[in-house]
Amino acid sequence: MSADAIEPNVLQSALLAHLNHLIRDRDPYFASQGHFYVREYVREQLIQWGTIETHEFTVRGGLHQNLILDLPGKATRPPILIGAHYDAVPGTPGADDNASGVAVLLELAQIFAAEPARYPLRLVAFDMEEYGLLGSAAYARELRQQNQLLRLMISLEMLGYCDRAPQSQKYPAFLKYFYPDRGDFIALVGNVQTTLDLIRLQRQIRTVGRVGCEWLPAGKRGMIVPVTRSSDHAPFWDEGYPAMMITDTAFLRNPHYHKSSDRLDTLDLEFLARVCSGLVAGIRSL
Repeated sequence: MSADAIEPNVLQSALLAHLNHLIRDRDPYFASQGHFYVREYVREQLIQWGTIETHEFTVRGGLHQNLILDLPGKATRPPILIGAHYDAVPGTPGADDNASGVAVLLELAQIFAAEPARYPLRLVAFDMEEYGLLGSAAYARELRQQNQLLRLMISLEMLGYCDRAPQSQKYPAFLKYFYPDRGDFIALVGNVQTTLDLIRLQRQIRTVGRVGCEWLPAGKRGMIVPVTRSSDHAPFWDEGYPAMMITDTAFLRNPHYHKSSDRLDTLDLEFLARVCSGLVAGIRSL
């Protein structure tokens, strides 16, 4: 299925179907039943498109799992890794954080299983992001130890909140002078190695997804603007990989961040579907 062939209403309905399963309390310690349900739902969805590898890591004596699906590309090259974390903080159903990112990850699996991208894709559902990026850190460290190459790492981190009101978008420090004051765009944040990819993705998200898109290069592994490190791309930066975060900017826009009010009815499903279709086109352009 090409990006242009994605019917918007069909994509929006598919994302909603995933969200209805994913949005629930799912902290691994305080809502372990919900956490287990979501992990197994993700596994069930991904296994339709190939063999699932389970990457296990230990935290505080407990075993946790990242779920990995490899999809072939049209050529044999290092893969593009696309990840989204499926855990949530205690006391929130985590609609935007990060059910929105996982829902898009699951749709990407179906779309690129049907029509491969140029590069192989490695889709990863990370656990324990909310406890300090632990799942992605364990996986990035293992990849580096094995000297595995990546074409690019993309972290899907909160994709479904949109606010078109003036002054709805906040920024750290001086950035407000360079970016829009309305929270109606999706943001791309990458390290220096990803600059050309940021430009390509921005173009496709704007033209195919028909949604605003802004990008920010983060030097020194994001240390200059620490908020840019707030997702699963950061451990890949630390290991020297080209990596970026795609985000609606989280608490800089969404007032429901890490609250019990982060529910389905706060999401803009049309915005989410447009981001997803633009991302499909962007991945095909790499």
